[in-house]
Amino acid sequence: MLRALAVDDERPSLAELLFLLNADPRIGSVEGAGDATEALRRINRALESGPGGPEAIDVVFLDIHMPGLDGLDLARLLTGFAQPPLVVFVTAHEDFAVQAFDLKAVDYVLKPVRKERLAEAVRRAAELTGAAPRIPVHEPDPDHIPVELGGVTRFVAVDAITHVEAQGDYARLHTDRGSHLVRIPLSTLEERWSSRGFVRIHRRHLVALRHVGELRLDAGTVSVLVGGEELQVSRRHARELRDLLMRRP
Repeated sequence: MLRALAVDDERPSLAELLFLLNADPRIGSVEGAGDATEALRRINRALESGPGGPEAIDVVFLDIHMPGLDGLDLARLLTGFAQPPLVVFVTAHEDFAVQAFDLKAVDYVLKPVRKERLAEAVRRAAELTGAAPRIPVHEPDPDHIPVELGGVTRFVAVDAITHVEAQGDYARLHTDRGSHLVRIPLSTLEERWSSRGFVRIHRRHLVALRHVGELRLDAGTVSVLVGGEELQVSRRHARELRDLLMRRP
């Protein structure tokens, strides 16, 4: 069972997080810390006691915005440890997701925290530590992709996505109504959606052929107009894209 540490400077948020973690059967013990400095002291003690020690910590559920040392600062410090605990960020701010996963975070949970979403983060941590066996999951809906916004999971229709932009280990899905960040590499979406008319035009972009409005050539530079944006097409992809557009129904 997982030994957890929850870190949040806001007492109501910390109390709620502790309550939800205590209710999860995969959590064997959980303690709370009111700031990152206190959390760092506890983690140091846990590492000194060894993996099987009485103060050992497997995973830290970590807020980002805190006075003094913030959550990202603490996560950076932990990357320098020989055997650091896993980190799950629990925050009200979507903007730091890319930085969080650059720091090898297990998950990024948005506040207000939902029981089901936190349980998914616990599951990931349990699998990585060997505290729980892998359980087969149902195949995802091929016509929709789940995205998180303000602690709510929405399902975006794949056909509504105009183009996809790479952002590190993330991808930003663009639609006519806005954009959504998902923790899926661009290469994975390219493979998954190739049969649905998504093609690579650049190392950073996939486009949906159905949403391409114009193909432009200017002084040897090729670009496409898609979803109201003009995107550059790399030389290696230009000919293939033109051929595909010419054959488009």
